[in-house]
Amino acid sequence: MGEWTKLSVRGRTEELEAIAAVMSMLDNGLMIEDYSDVSLDGVYGDLIDESILNADRAHGAVSLFVPAEKSLSEYVSFLRERFGALGMDVKIETEGLREEDWAEAWKQYYKPIPLGRVTVVPAWQDYTPAKGEAIIRMDPGMAFGTGTHETTRLVMRFLQDVIKGGERVLDLGCGSGILSLCASKLGASFCAAYDIDPVAVRVAEENIRADGAENIVCGVSDLLRSVDASGGKYDFVVANIVADVIIRLLPDVGAYMTENGRMIVSGIIGPRAEEVRVAIAANDFRVVEERQENDWLAILIEKQ
Repeated sequence: MGEWTKLSVRGRTEELEAIAAVMSMLDNGLMIEDYSDVSLDGVYGDLIDESILNADRAHGAVSLFVPAEKSLSEYVSFLRERFGALGMDVKIETEGLREEDWAEAWKQYYKPIPLGRVTVVPAWQDYTPAKGEAIIRMDPGMAFGTGTHETTRLVMRFLQDVIKGGERVLDLGCGSGILSLCASKLGASFCAAYDIDPVAVRVAEENIRADGAENIVCGVSDLLRSVDASGGKYDFVVANIVADVIIRLLPDVGAYMTENGRMIVSGIIGPRAEEVRVAIAANDFRVVEERQENDWLAILIEKQ
């Protein structure tokens, strides 16, 4: 295994801008392969490399390079979840590491992550919590959510301030189930965790079962389509997704929330923040607080 792994997402040429926008959430050093405007005749065609002339001009790719100390499996599952939520049929490829090795190769770099009163601990490590410290044992497998990404950390710190006990929580785009487990540890009475990716739901169920939490249920859902609200509306909603999906979610999510219910939206890259703020105001929510880590933003909003 080399020190770097090339991670590429291939799609139609007209989708490359959207693909790059999602991948920029992981790294700004992107390589874009777009041959749609390559000339086939004239002097330009005579001078250009033949392999480029013969390239597929209807499709292209966006690539980034993942260092060995980063979690490749988390990068891949993040992309699968985001593109799935956007309904984009793309192909994710890697060079330098076999897919069957992803879930194991990064484990040597995954250590306990203290986040305030909650510490995320790899499921395979021994760890003795301090007095008053809650721990979440996590084996994310191929699902996004280890606590290493800024978007996850921002939500977990928010949850420690807003969960007082007894709340019903809806977790949209649950990934590994880490945010539902966090809410449960902090005193939420019930958590419903949904993801569009069946693999993520399976991983979340495994983590929840291993933890012994009995107040969390999981299901496959494209955003709100299959959410069960028969037991009552939700006091808190968490959506650690991407700006485009958050904007799409805001017109409908209020119907699932209690009066004056609150929501934490995360996965927002800095340049998209104003679009999200406009959508928040347009859908009868108000911003309570914003928090930022590096280029990432999480916003606590309240139903009006």
